[in-house]
Amino acid sequence: MVPTKEMLDQIAQEERELILDHFTEEDAWELGCLLVEEARKRGARVAVDIRRPAQIMFHAALAGATPDNDEWIRRKSNVVFRFGKASFAVGISLALADTTIEKKSFVSPLDYSPHGGAFPIRVANCGLVACATVSGLPQEEDHALVTACIRKFRELKR
Repeated sequence: MVPTKEMLDQIAQEERELILDHFTEEDAWELGCLLVEEARKRGARVAVDIRRPAQIMFHAALAGATPDNDEWIRRKSNVVFRFGKASFAVGISLALADTTIEKKSFVSPLDYSPHGGAFPIRVANCGLVACATVSGLPQEEDHALVTACIRKFRELKR
């Protein structure tokens, strides 16, 4: 993958579009199940996670997922909560600036991984309330799976 400004613009557009009217514990369950269902259809060997900053709301490890996927989830979701952006957007921004998260933001890559797959869940007139993350595919595919499912979830709730 070669990072581009166009990719960054596309992610920013997704972040503007994929805003929900509400997000409850029941919504986390429904979105999580939607992510699992879509991952199974794709034959993806992933772990799926939805969390608030201090609470895991949904977590599933599909066949073939490893404990390492859980570590990637933790580190990618930390990026979303710290920077308020999709982890893929943060990673692309860093690559375009030819720097690292450690150099730019003085944080450890052991706790923050700016790789695709974690996406902010925002509620209208409220802001960032949770993060949905997939780990196990190449980063652009993790990102695409999460955004496709949030888009579908949003349409189902309208």
